[in-house]
Amino acid sequence: MDAKAPKVHRARQAGPKAARKKERQLPEHQKKSASGAKGTRASNPKAFAFNSGVRANRSIMRNMDKDQTRLHVPMVDRTPDIPPPVVVAVVGPPGKTTLIRSLVKRYTKHNLQEISGPITVVSGKKQRLTFMEANNDLNSLIDIAKVADLILLLIDASFGFEMETFEFLNILQSHGFPRIMGVLTFLDKFKDGKRMRKTKKRIKQRFWTEIYQGAKLFYLSGIMNGRYLKQEVLNLSRFISVMKFRPLTWRNTHPYILTDRMEDLTPPVTLQENSTAPRTVALYGYLRGTNLKPTFKIHIPGVGDHTIAHLSTLPDPCPLPDKQRKLLNEKHKLIYAPSSSVAGILHDRDAVYINVPGQLDKSRVVEGDGNVGGGMGVSDGERMVIDLQDVGRTLEDGIKASGGVRLFTGSEVLRGTGPNITMDLDDEKDDSDDNDDDDEDDELHQGAIEEDEDAESDSESEFDEDDDSGSEERDDPSISSRRRKASSRIISNLEAASDLPNNAGDADFADSDSEFGSDADSDHVDIDGSMRWKENLMQKAEENFVATKRSVSLMQLVYESDEVPEQHRPAAEMRDVDVDEGDEAFFRVSKVVATGVKLSLALIDTCRVEVPEQDLLEWEDEENLDSIRGLFVTGAVALAANGEAEETNGDFEDLEATQNNEETSQNEETEEDALSKKKLQLKRKFDALYDGEDDEDGGKNNIFDAAKEEMSKQKQINLTEFENDDDDLRAKVEGFRAGVYVRVVLENMHPEFVENYDPRYPVIIGGLLASEEAFGFCQVRIKKHRWHKKILKTNDPLIFSIGWRRFQSLPLYSLNDGNRNRMLKYTPEHMHCLATFYGPITAPNTGFCAFNSVADGTSAFRVSATGVVLDINHSVEVVKKLKLTGVPYKVLKNTAFVKDMFTTALEVAKFEGANIRTVSGIRGQVKKAMPKPEGCFRATFEDKILMSDIVFLRAWYPVKPKKFYNPVTTLLTRSKTAPTLMRLTGEIRRANSMRPPLNKDSLYRPIERSARVFNPLQIPKALAAALPFAAKPKSRAVRRKPTLLQKRAVVSEPHERKVTALIQAVNTLRNEKERKEKARQAVRHARIAAEEKKKDDAAAARRKVTSKAIFKKLGQQEKSANSDRFAKKKT
Repeated sequence: MDAKAPKVHRARQAGPKAARKKERQLPEHQKKSASGAKGTRASNPKAFAFNSGVRANRSIMRNMDKDQTRLHVPMVDRTPDIPPPVVVAVVGPPGKTTLIRSLVKRYTKHNLQEISGPITVVSGKKQRLTFMEANNDLNSLIDIAKVADLILLLIDASFGFEMETFEFLNILQSHGFPRIMGVLTFLDKFKDGKRMRKTKKRIKQRFWTEIYQGAKLFYLSGIMNGRYLKQEVLNLSRFISVMKFRPLTWRNTHPYILTDRMEDLTPPVTLQENSTAPRTVALYGYLRGTNLKPTFKIHIPGVGDHTIAHLSTLPDPCPLPDKQRKLLNEKHKLIYAPSSSVAGILHDRDAVYINVPGQLDKSRVVEGDGNVGGGMGVSDGERMVIDLQDVGRTLEDGIKASGGVRLFTGSEVLRGTGPNITMDLDDEKDDSDDNDDDDEDDELHQGAIEEDEDAESDSESEFDEDDDSGSEERDDPSISSRRRKASSRIISNLEAASDLPNNAGDADFADSDSEFGSDADSDHVDIDGSMRWKENLMQKAEENFVATKRSVSLMQLVYESDEVPEQHRPAAEMRDVDVDEGDEAFFRVSKVVATGVKLSLALIDTCRVEVPEQDLLEWEDEENLDSIRGLFVTGAVALAANGEAEETNGDFEDLEATQNNEETSQNEETEEDALSKKKLQLKRKFDALYDGEDDEDGGKNNIFDAAKEEMSKQKQINLTEFENDDDDLRAKVEGFRAGVYVRVVLENMHPEFVENYDPRYPVIIGGLLASEEAFGFCQVRIKKHRWHKKILKTNDPLIFSIGWRRFQSLPLYSLNDGNRNRMLKYTPEHMHCLATFYGPITAPNTGFCAFNSVADGTSAFRVSATGVVLDINHSVEVVKKLKLTGVPYKVLKNTAFVKDMFTTALEVAKFEGANIRTVSGIRGQVKKAMPKPEGCFRATFEDKILMSDIVFLRAWYPVKPKKFYNPVTTLLTRSKTAPTLMRLTGEIRRANSMRPPLNKDSLYRPIERSARVFNPLQIPKALAAALPFAAKPKSRAVRRKPTLLQKRAVVSEPHERKVTALIQAVNTLRNEKERKEKARQAVRHARIAAEEKKKDDAAAARRKVTSKAIFKKLGQQEKSANSDRFAKKKT
């Protein structure tokens, strides 16, 4: 055998090595220089220009198309400084749980036994991921498609693409297409490598067709120890970490939350009284999208619209590392999965469960005397849990039974019911005090004032008494009167301190007692009997100075209540009243007391002048205001514009002009620079408009770059505006920013939501804009999906998924013919049409998808139609064609009287002047109604019509869509499938095995039409005489009497009779001869046919014998082969 020849070397035709080889073969003037630019080609571009103008134009157009394909519509980047976790949804056939468990193990080293709800992990220094397993029901796929940033689409390699996969891809196309990565699983079922490679190639090509060319597809070959192979999961996680996400339009304009857990806040007493009472729930999750304000209305898909009762931020349960690190330590690889029992902790809707591994035997930890916790081998944690299980009463009952709680040794016993240290101010006037100011202060400031009970005579023992002491105090009028007197004395002395003539701010740290009044007054102010106002004078002065200089935020004064908060109140208005319980008291009760004193404006702002109200009354006169109007800038401009004043501020002298000369010159220079920059900018804009290009960027993508630059400037302006504001103020003005972990409290929630809550199904809180809260008629462009079996019918219920909402409505299909929207009974087969339905108002260009049913149990393609919102007009005009018919009952030349078209004269009056026509095409017009018979009218036509003609009128009848809106509340059901929705009559009959009712008018009947006989055409003699010969009628009139030739008899001559007899004899002989010849031919044909039949029978007999022998031999061979095979099996 000849030796195989070695393979010939094939030189590379492309690549850097081939390019260098080709360059070496070029002449010197075409080689690249050392700097990288071509020699002659770069220095002399005209020598290498296009030879053809068509080719040059084609090249230019191609380059422009390439530039345009890389451009996208610029969108505002709303990504916060600390972005929220990226939502990674795992969708597809079984295997999703294993993939999530493998990825979580890769990121956090945790082994999750149960996957339930969102799982948030720290995947990098600046990135977090939230994994969510999507169920295969259609409602979960719709919700996941609205919030997922990355889709891990699992594909069973042994089965191929499933119908749910194609449905999910169509849903993604309608709600914004996020990033998709394919994951091919169950490759270990292939035993043949060649078959597996072919399957991979086929699935990859189909995957690229559905997504885009070059979409990433990963292969997971098998499972080891309950997880996928470590290297394959590592490759997948690396691609996830470097994935970049472009914001989608809907999510970039709406706030939304993918909730991690739910908590029921409804009081148990309410549930005991009424188990179906509305619930109050709290939902937790990361805020995504735009900012969310507490005033926003929200929508939960599967539940409905709700109003936020309370919105607050919480500490991030899964924070990023506090500083930049090269690698993440184990302590920074956090995981937050409240519903997946991480580390044995499981969050339920009303409790937190701790899973203790192993078995805990309570009898093992109980000693012989019955005490718990004395056994051997019991940890402190187990002992505490067992003690909590044995508790049979509440903490309050235990405190009452034990008599109190002593926190520290030597401290006083604290009881559940203590003395009332609040002092109620009554509206009654004190009989011993005749001061009107005290009465006004008592009326303005009603409430509780805490003060030291030691200031009252014989009141120290009241703190050690039981609850009966409180009732005795309320019953004793002397005690209550003493309290009122003490409070009134405190307020009066504070007023006296604030009304000092010298300086109200220094009243608290005056130099002498005389500034506060007499000694008696000071004794009244000093509750415990000592000169307490002399203590810590420097500290009080500093506090008072800080209080007077504290600035109040204008935003809080505008948007908050009129009450001044305590932190902004001056020290003169607030006093601390201390209550001591003896020398050994551990606690010291201190509370701010509102004195009710109206302080001077100087305490708040030292620069303001306090003007009496009487002095302000004179400025209500317009003449006084006009006299000083010219002293103001705006007033001077107004007067100069009206010609009333030419000079303003003539007698005003700027005293600071000499001091600010340098600043003025600098301001003038800056103004000149700004003016020159503005002129240059205007010149550049003019040049760009005139020349068609911009000097800065060479005329390329100037609109695109200008839009991006404008967005970046606006973003920088927003950041600068709120840069110095605190978080609380920013939250009130712009709402809570994306990326924070929030707690949303909702009231009046359906009890079925709490009872049927399942964390495996996504609960999304979607914020609604102000325009999306209204309802009306929406007009959309819709197209029936080509995979859907049936066409859609008008007014058949259809489930729409638009924005956050998912609801059922009755669409009205129409088609625009240029003038009007004509109603369609059915949707076109392969083209778009218009649809009008009643539902929530949604912004134009919002995609949607529609379904006949979202329930499971069908193998058909469930996506009925897709489309986009066109208009949000509340008034929609859709018309359908209406054809009215009638017949004439009297015809007079071009005038006819028509009946059976209308019923009343009023209807005729509405259609006066309408165009009508006959079946033969004669056009006419409705003129006037006839008095009798009712509903008849007179009409004129182009030509005379017949009595047998049918007259019809084509009109357009307006059709209004039906107001029907039924939200799909799947989260309120236990099965999470479609709840009870509107069904068609046919579906109800099929479900109940009912036959449709028989209507006799709907049955087909034979149509009997009598044959119409038309009169012959008669042409007048004068007209026939004037016609040319070719057009004249050639038919003659039928003669009633025979003509002369018909009457005349013909007598033959003898010779003629002989000739006629001879001819007849010859014809008779010829006919007889032909008859005999035909008979002979028939006999001959019959003989030949008999011979042919005999030959065919002989041939068939021979074939039968031959085939019988052949089949007999084949049967014998097959029988011998079977016997040999059975013999081998036996051996």
